[in-house]
Amino acid sequence: METLPGHLIRRLQQVAVSLFLGEATKAGCDLTPVQYAALVTVDKHQGIDQATLAGAIAYDRATIVGVIDRLEKKGLVRRVLSPSDRRLRQLVIEGKGKELLQRIQSAVLDAQVKILEPLDPGEQAAFCSLLVKLVAANNELSRAPMRPARRALVQRKLNKRV
Repeated sequence: METLPGHLIRRLQQVAVSLFLGEATKAGCDLTPVQYAALVTVDKHQGIDQATLAGAIAYDRATIVGVIDRLEKKGLVRRVLSPSDRRLRQLVIEGKGKELLQRIQSAVLDAQVKILEPLDPGEQAAFCSLLVKLVAANNELSRAPMRPARRALVQRKLNKRV
């Protein structure tokens, strides 16, 4: 079992989460990796709806609701009703969320450096390249495939025109 790719990937995910949480805690930031991904995406795509956010960070819609609830409870984001479609809840980053993103940035980078530290620079580049290739090739096999936010937002706008 110790040599099975799936097992090793799961273990590396555990290590990555542990490193992220350790660095975030040192920086005085109470944020999980998925909360960070959601917050960065909301900051980049102000007004993104919950379903599009879920696709953008490859989380299922049911799980993303809890993530957003926690971000909202911390005062980092807020939900607003879409002016064009009252069924949609759009997400807006708050000032406190922007400040936290600035504060946690170096901690996130430090965690990435630490996870790759055992590899030399060439191995790091090759490893990351192979990860990108594997994730892209297997995206549709996921329970929650990644759907880029920009494409989803554009598609929604096009659908409204039709």
